[in-house]
Amino acid sequence: MTDPNTSPASGRLWRLPHWLLPLGLSLLLSVLIVLPFFWLGTASGHDFEFHAASWLDVASQWKQGILFPRWATWMNHGFGEPRYIFYPPFSWILGAALTLVLPDAAVPILYIVLVQTFAGLSAYFLLRKLASRRAAILAAGFYAINPNPLLMTYIRSDFAEQLACAFFPLLLLSALRVANLLDDDSPARRSIALFAIPFAAVWLCNAPAGVIASYSMALLFAWATISQRSWWPLLRGISGLALGLGLTAFYLVPAAYEQRWVNIGQALASGLLPAQNFLFTRIDDPEHTWFNWIASICAVALILLLALAALTSRRFAASSTTTPNRQASTALLLLGTAATLLTLRFTLPLWTYLPKLRFVQFPWRWMSIIALMAACFLAFAMEKRRGWLWFAVLCLLSVPLANFQVQNTWWDPDEMPTMHDALDNGPGFDGTDEYDPVGDDHLDLPADAAEVKILPADAADSAAPKANFQIERWSPEQKQIRVDSPSEARVALRLLNYPAWRVQLNGRPLMPDRMDDVNEMVIPVEPGASEIKVEFIRTADRKLGNAISTIGAILALFLLWGKPKQRRQPL
Repeated sequence: MTDPNTSPASGRLWRLPHWLLPLGLSLLLSVLIVLPFFWLGTASGHDFEFHAASWLDVASQWKQGILFPRWATWMNHGFGEPRYIFYPPFSWILGAALTLVLPDAAVPILYIVLVQTFAGLSAYFLLRKLASRRAAILAAGFYAINPNPLLMTYIRSDFAEQLACAFFPLLLLSALRVANLLDDDSPARRSIALFAIPFAAVWLCNAPAGVIASYSMALLFAWATISQRSWWPLLRGISGLALGLGLTAFYLVPAAYEQRWVNIGQALASGLLPAQNFLFTRIDDPEHTWFNWIASICAVALILLLALAALTSRRFAASSTTTPNRQASTALLLLGTAATLLTLRFTLPLWTYLPKLRFVQFPWRWMSIIALMAACFLAFAMEKRRGWLWFAVLCLLSVPLANFQVQNTWWDPDEMPTMHDALDNGPGFDGTDEYDPVGDDHLDLPADAAEVKILPADAADSAAPKANFQIERWSPEQKQIRVDSPSEARVALRLLNYPAWRVQLNGRPLMPDRMDDVNEMVIPVEPGASEIKVEFIRTADRKLGNAISTIGAILALFLLWGKPKQRRQPL
């Protein structure tokens, strides 16, 4: 018997949120991805040490009151490097937060689970606008475990790019709105701000992913302008891109300006060039060639899936869809085709001449776009009768692909504890080639250098004066040392020269010297007592970037002002 006081409307209030089921499915599939971690240890892929070192270093600086680090103090075995000026912050902030609350071995596991669960959920919000609820849920589950995150989880350990890919569905959803390719009544100014936010998020996760997103969205807006014979999609798109870049200016402006202060060209050293990383490319390095083939297999699997799903979906049949949906499907196919072509060698001229495209480094990185387009057309195909069979078959095929990658990576159960010990009790971590300050070769830096060392005033002398020194402060961004020397001397600090360091000797600005073989900071002192202060200052480019981001944030809030129309979510 029904309670007379209960109405159908009030009953609907107790329904679970429509996104809860895709959230649960994405969480379940993400946990399945990391199951091998529980008995094999940590998958120590190519970039694992880079990211884990950043997490631990940032967490240690938080404990010292530095909320947004810029100088990576424990890289190069304590000499440091300006890593956080050039590497986007979102991934190392999330990783550092997890190191504060979890045991070492659990950090990469929970990171992957959180990111891939978010990836599946964000894909659902996109696909729900394009397909039925059931199809959107299943295709979102596929996006959470597609070959690209499997490759990043087991072999690459590129946690930053993995996080960027989780934002891609939200970026595409907002771009389709801006390009007027969705049946959506959001105000134009609001859609611009809602596009700028995920676009900025991608850039603040991973710079190569930001380049991929920029070219992909520019192509989408250009196609919408041509197909609709209107300049408005392009104008709105340019406005969204500009606002998104403005939001990231606090990172992008210093990263772009201060490239002249580091060996950034090493990012395109041998093995990292696009010409060496097209699908199934062979070079003289067998290990590099083997990995390239693994990545190529993942990319080809996604390309074939995209093609098959697009054919099966019949979205381009004359009577199958309404005009707006057909336009959106055509735009998605265009993006998938362009991404596929860019993985092939004949597009090398584009990689050579298009601005910054070469810094994507690996053409197979475009599988991030291919995977998203495949998920979209997979959702279209799943709308048909027995469409769930697609999901069942793909889950079964994912098992041997995942097992193959599990068998071809390096597992280390003590990876995170060892790195934590290197920060607490050891010499710190290795540095990176591209963030090494100009004039230095970090491979020549000693691994056990003292924080302060007294040197003779003349490099030709063998004996240093018997000077006394006291370290009054040695924090990541401030150093203060008192020296009492009977004669002229030089004081070598375990610190690399970098223009953002401001050095004062007895209150007066000083341009520090360097060692002959490495760019270690050396400060000459006079006989008697001397006080050395070294501070990592906020340079003009950082101030400019912060100002632009502040203006961008104010503008985005203004565009978002006001309540959007409430639309009922179809079941």
